[in-house]
Amino acid sequence: MPYSEAFWTGGREGRLLIYRCRSCERWFHPGGPACFRCRSTEVGPQATSGRGRVAAYTINRQPWIPGFEPPYVVAMIELDDEPDVRVVSNLVGVALDEVAVGLEVEVFFEQWDDVWLPLFRPVEGVGA
Repeated sequence: MPYSEAFWTGGREGRLLIYRCRSCERWFHPGGPACFRCRSTEVGPQATSGRGRVAAYTINRQPWIPGFEPPYVVAMIELDDEPDVRVVSNLVGVALDEVAVGLEVEVFFEQWDDVWLPLFRPVEGVGA
């Protein structure tokens, strides 16, 4: 888990950590040993703003994972820091009929053992 560790543990400090290239300054996810844009190996995890927009979503109605009772929303979040970087996560705190592409969201974290699961919720007072 060397390249993904920061993503799963950054929530300990309330930070969504995504890999960023120090050469071209672009973000990429999932993390890896080199930037796929410029091929630099000067890369590492960096804190994002933790905000973004729903790019796509689905409503899951099957009980696949204990603790995630259906129905629940699985969303692809387009990060404000780098619009072509997307994170797949659960969207919570919003009625199913209010979920929409373009909905502005922010990250928060839920701890499961030694992992801080990044989840997203709507930004208060902001609509799609």
